[in-house]
Amino acid sequence: MSPSARRLLVAAAVFLLQWLIVGRLRIYGTYPDAVLLFLGWYALREGRQRGTLAGAGLGLAMDVAYGTWGIHMFVKTLIGFLVGRFAVEEHTPLIIRPRQALLGALVIALLHNGLLVALLALQTQATTNFLLYGLWLGSALYTAAVGGIVALFAQ
Repeated sequence: MSPSARRLLVAAAVFLLQWLIVGRLRIYGTYPDAVLLFLGWYALREGRQRGTLAGAGLGLAMDVAYGTWGIHMFVKTLIGFLVGRFAVEEHTPLIIRPRQALLGALVIALLHNGLLVALLALQTQATTNFLLYGLWLGSALYTAAVGGIVALFAQ
């Protein structure tokens, strides 16, 4: 199996895992975003162009699943592009330490969730505190914690 086909299968598995299991692991209404963590890792490994394409594909899948037409696709494409700017040049194994994963995931999740909250608030004209404290900050912290835990076991 080619590496591209293998990564496509992994991306589909991560999306299904997010949609079926991880998205239901809610704590006070917040949930982690495994797709965002995978996208960040993939964009760091493969670069800006492939990160952008992966973000568009994964975002489209999330838009279809959650009914937020265009919002996830736009935000994930932008995140794939931005994180891909910091891609490793050498094709050596990408080893991310837990502290790096925690801080990197926090920064990426804060940016991602901030854009997502702003666009969702504009779309639905909602003005609840949960958008700010739950969906933006809470879910970003939850995603960062999951990223740190995954990095602990990935070493």
